[in-house]
Amino acid sequence: MIGSRVEGVGLLTGWGDGVESLPASARRAAGDRRVLPLARPDLAGDRFRRATRECLLGVAAVGALLRRAGLDAAAIRGSSTALVYVTAGAYGPSNRAFIEARAGGQSLHFPYTAPSAVPAEVAIEFGLTGGYLILIGGGATTIDALWQATTLVQTGACARALVLAVEVFEECESLWTRGRWLLGRPLVEAAACALLGPGESRVTYGPARGPSELERSARARAGQTLACEPLIGLALARERGQRSLTLTGEWRGRRATLEWN
Repeated sequence: MIGSRVEGVGLLTGWGDGVESLPASARRAAGDRRVLPLARPDLAGDRFRRATRECLLGVAAVGALLRRAGLDAAAIRGSSTALVYVTAGAYGPSNRAFIEARAGGQSLHFPYTAPSAVPAEVAIEFGLTGGYLILIGGGATTIDALWQATTLVQTGACARALVLAVEVFEECESLWTRGRWLLGRPLVEAAACALLGPGESRVTYGPARGPSELERSARARAGQTLACEPLIGLALARERGQRSLTLTGEWRGRRATLEWN
């Protein structure tokens, strides 16, 4: 058992900025829409002209976290901040674009087809030079990521850790809808980032028998957001002022949990 504290959560979804933009029922609010996309962030700088949408959303999610937490970029810059990135398919659009461009005789920069592209752009933008980790999967994997971040903080491997998740669907909508039996609807694009630091709360991690109330609420209000779902649950808990909470996530038949007490 080790301790950590959630210092802030930034959230962007196809519904808008923050949990206050989420409807009471994503299914009813979506109507016939299968995918609710996030617009490409309008970030200044020549470097961002070549960045993919999912990379820009990762940068924008960290920016949203800093605004929510009342911090500036200097608070996370340097080697004392770790970055843990998790996604189920955020680099799928880049791979598809790369394949289709090759078929059309065009070329793309291949690094943007790798899962490391998103955390790399975030690290460059915010000057993060600490340790980082990339995990591939959905909600249960984000629970793993939060546990890894907690472990890094509590063992002194870093002073603070960012847990970032990005999920985009629009460019690969036809691929996702082929496997619709695997997921509910609507698919809602999201980018979320939590900042963890040392704290007095005790945290336990392990398998979960079923979904927590926060998992059910996050899915009901936001829709299907895959790896972002547990971070949406964290944002909901902070909105409610919860200090003791149970967070769960599921991916391909495996469900994991974190409990802050």
